[in-house]
Amino acid sequence: MNITEKEILSVLSTVQEPDFKKDLVTLNMIQQLKLNGNQVSFQVVLTTPACPFKDKIEKDCRLALHKVFGDALEVLIEMTANVNTKRQDKLILPQVKNIIAVASGKGGVGKSSVAAGIAMSLSLKGAKVGLLDADIHGPSIPMMFGELTAKPLMREVDGKSLMVPIEKFGIKLLSIGFLIEPEQAVVWRGPMVSSALRQMVNDTDWGELDYLIIDLPPGTGDIHLTMVQVVPLTGIVLVTTPQAIALADAYKAATMFNMTPVKVPILGIVENMAYFTPAELPENKYYLFGYGGGKTMSNELDVPFLGELPIYMEIREGGDSGKPAVMENNTPVQKAFFMLTEKLARQIAVINANI
Repeated sequence: MNITEKEILSVLSTVQEPDFKKDLVTLNMIQQLKLNGNQVSFQVVLTTPACPFKDKIEKDCRLALHKVFGDALEVLIEMTANVNTKRQDKLILPQVKNIIAVASGKGGVGKSSVAAGIAMSLSLKGAKVGLLDADIHGPSIPMMFGELTAKPLMREVDGKSLMVPIEKFGIKLLSIGFLIEPEQAVVWRGPMVSSALRQMVNDTDWGELDYLIIDLPPGTGDIHLTMVQVVPLTGIVLVTTPQAIALADAYKAATMFNMTPVKVPILGIVENMAYFTPAELPENKYYLFGYGGGKTMSNELDVPFLGELPIYMEIREGGDSGKPAVMENNTPVQKAFFMLTEKLARQIAVINANI
């Protein structure tokens, strides 16, 4: 079989990336192309390992090549990823490609559980992930990851002493909870809280990360303003529950991120505790706190709706035991978080590509 690289690329130029609406060759996603007799091998370099179209793109490449050259052509495809970024200013967190803050208008909506689930999902998909617990007064990440007594080490980098994040389940973690005793309360005024947050961002050796997830405290206040002013955020994920009072506060949070000196895009809305499905009635959905509030909010704000997360007892149990429930393979919890995270990663990739 006498086939040239030019002919292979010509065929692959008919395969489109669904989000970017351009072909794989134009987007420079085909790499390491090699021909050996009736065998062709190449990499498809995605913009995120959490790409929801990964299987479709691979299938489309095979179908296109076999349609032109027949089934005798052996096609070897390696699906890989190089997370894209739009960051230009690398003075703050220079090795971090994307910084996503998870926020809520009020407490009790499961924001930290969502932040932990997103971080864990991205890591399970193959991304390099960090998780910063910016809730100084109510840190929860140490308990959620089973590291209540862990203490960060210090490392000398270019003559500067930096904290080394705690690594657990493949994620780099940092929280004020690692710096105080588990039963100790943080009774600080605003300036001290902001100063502590700046140190946790600037004086930590985060290394290379594809995504840094920041779990913000609920509400609108000093920490949120500090975060927007200090950290070059890629965007915000806004978490709410369906009931009216949670939605009202979520709208206020959205307004704050739109009115700050440095406007931060809202990457999407997550509706947590959307409904309850009893194990004995798997087809039933009980909307205990109302219905459709998150989707309505996303429509009114003209931002993506990332999805609903039902009330899962496993999420609570995982948070209490120190092992995020999303780690259990092929469970409804994992599937729900994977779907949500794929939409988020896709949204980030599109924004970064600026297409």
